[in-house]
Amino acid sequence: MPAWASWSTTWNQDPKRTLFTLARYKFVARMLAGDRHVLEVGCADAFGTRIVQQAVKKVTAVDFDPLFVADVKERMNPHWPIDVRVHDMLDGPVPGTFDAAYALDVLEHIRAEDEHRFIANAIAPLTPEGIAIFGMPSLESQTHASRRARPDMSICKTGDAFKRTLERHFHTVFMFSMNDEVVHTGFYPMAHYLLGVACHRRATMLSVDRARKIRHLLVVWHNPGRALWMTLDPRMYHRGARAC
Repeated sequence: MPAWASWSTTWNQDPKRTLFTLARYKFVARMLAGDRHVLEVGCADAFGTRIVQQAVKKVTAVDFDPLFVADVKERMNPHWPIDVRVHDMLDGPVPGTFDAAYALDVLEHIRAEDEHRFIANAIAPLTPEGIAIFGMPSLESQTHASRRARPDMSICKTGDAFKRTLERHFHTVFMFSMNDEVVHTGFYPMAHYLLGVACHRRATMLSVDRARKIRHLLVVWHNPGRALWMTLDPRMYHRGARAC
């Protein structure tokens, strides 16, 4: 996460931006309300995480930067405990099983060549019926973005490109546009921010070693690098062929 991701810095330099960002967390909270265990990918200082935490039973938040994670643990309110961990999503999935995952203002900082590995690892611990939400600034908005807030423009996407990216990993993707704190279904090129709600995960390819480590998976056949697997999750039996 970039240094400007600190909420105290944003509040001091551009207070209204804090409102816009918190509105994204409220959207996630509404979409995931009632879920048992939710994963936040790229939590930074986890200031907005509490909004989601209020709507679900448990949040596990991860960030690759140990400074952010140490700060979250130091400031943690005992009335709002968060399971926060250091984890680089490019190294592999987060251990455990989650009903949903979300990443806000993260994908635009991931190199294009790492993007699909990042998404695949982020959603790997989801239950078969799990939901994922990703949010990022639109490509068109970057003309108006401040230097401080502007990521690499080559990584930002149009609404259609963002939907295609998520459809590589999910059968169903619902796209939303956002201007300031308002979420809507309007014209993508006029949106400052894009939100993708994805479900019905595609059968991706998974290595045998990784398949054996994921909870509820039983490897029933494999040859070098490939596995036929079946979930033992009693809520939904599912099977498929996966490889890296």
